[in-house]
Amino acid sequence: MKSQTLLLVKNKRLVGFAVLAAVVVLFLVIPEIIGFEISLSLRLTSLGLLAVYVLLSFEIIHRTTMAMVGAAFVIIVGILTGLFEASESFEFVTSSIDFNTIGLLLGMMIIVAVLGETGVFEYLGVRMSKASKGDMWRLMVMFCIFTATVSMFIDNVTTILLIVPITISVFKTLKISPIPFILAQVLASNVGGTATLIGDPPNILIGSAANIDFTSFIINMGPTIGISLFASLFILKFLFRKSLTQKPQNIADLLSQDEMILIKDRSVLRKSLTVLIGVIFLFVIHGSINMEPSIIALSGAGILMIVAKSRPEHILKQVDWSTLIFFAGLFVIISGAEKAGAIDLLSNTVLQISGGNPWILFFMIIWISAIASAFIDNIPFAATMIPLIYAIYNTDSIAAVFGSLAINPLWWALSLGVGFGGNGTVIGSSAGIIATGLAEVNGYRITFNQFIRVGFPFMIASLAVGSIVLLIDVLLRINLGI
Repeated sequence: MKSQTLLLVKNKRLVGFAVLAAVVVLFLVIPEIIGFEISLSLRLTSLGLLAVYVLLSFEIIHRTTMAMVGAAFVIIVGILTGLFEASESFEFVTSSIDFNTIGLLLGMMIIVAVLGETGVFEYLGVRMSKASKGDMWRLMVMFCIFTATVSMFIDNVTTILLIVPITISVFKTLKISPIPFILAQVLASNVGGTATLIGDPPNILIGSAANIDFTSFIINMGPTIGISLFASLFILKFLFRKSLTQKPQNIADLLSQDEMILIKDRSVLRKSLTVLIGVIFLFVIHGSINMEPSIIALSGAGILMIVAKSRPEHILKQVDWSTLIFFAGLFVIISGAEKAGAIDLLSNTVLQISGGNPWILFFMIIWISAIASAFIDNIPFAATMIPLIYAIYNTDSIAAVFGSLAINPLWWALSLGVGFGGNGTVIGSSAGIIATGLAEVNGYRITFNQFIRVGFPFMIASLAVGSIVLLIDVLLRINLGI
């Protein structure tokens, strides 16, 4: 089994390197053949960005390492091709990184780390399992709604880190494979997280770039996500119809368990929930008080560590520094490609394909973002699309249709596409990657093919529902002028 796994990994890497080599050759040769002039800086920075996508998709190099190497490559290319002077390289890096996004993620990671130590998530997991009374469909509905709801207010990566170990523990007691439920929770977390500014990392990028506050995000995306989540539950029931017929063997043991003993520190729990509610409230009104979400999250994290008397060195060990560094490196790579003119080139191409029709662009962004995000981590794809949307949404044809709205609906199209698209494959979202890693550590291997057989049909069906609902919502807002 081990040798077979190593062979698969080796073959996957060989395919990845072959694809990368093909991309390099095509990107360098085809423009010359067709006589399309591209500057050296644009070629190299765009090639660097494409290489990052390929290497991430085939998991050849860890994404954090890839982001750091890619950022260094872009800086060197920028200096050598005259995009900026060597003396300006540090300024280029600091201006490229969106510290509001980094700070928001860091603050929420710290808050959740403190909250997680109280045992409240284990408590809720057992409570829901007992409430289901052995009905697997009822349990899946409760787990998915809970996961989706938590993902609205805690980023879905952190939610999965907390929820999956609880799910595995519960199903070990029931002596049933947790894999269908782990898959369902990943799918639900990506759907639920799309509803709010802080629920999904791409949304944090979109909100920060477009200056969209928490309230505006949930008002505009909430109805679409609510209806899509309701429809998703029945999609999941169909996809897992065989697994949901299983009968738990040890339901009596679970029903007799006293879940109150799982709460380790009620005092810290009360303090953590108070701070979390306060932070979410400030997120809701942050547009009115002109305070950035990152300041709110970091301030809440600091206050919580003081009132909970947490040891910083212990809590900070639980922060996902790898993801934060990945974000920083990614920002630099995208900024380099943008500075070289890649985004302008892409925007002109998109406008030509769509003919400048706003509604064609609307659906193009949703579905292209979704399909691409299924095979490319949705975080770098969203980061690439943001400057592209900036470049196209002020055109006359788009302004004529969407100009009456306070926020351009192309942002909602991007959020829906990258949020739901991440469900297509296991590498489409960070939540999927983390969940399968946790499952494998506990002895439950979820393969790429196993995930895609469920995830891709779910993505197509849920995205179709979401696209229609979002379109109706935008049309209503245009008619009402809001």
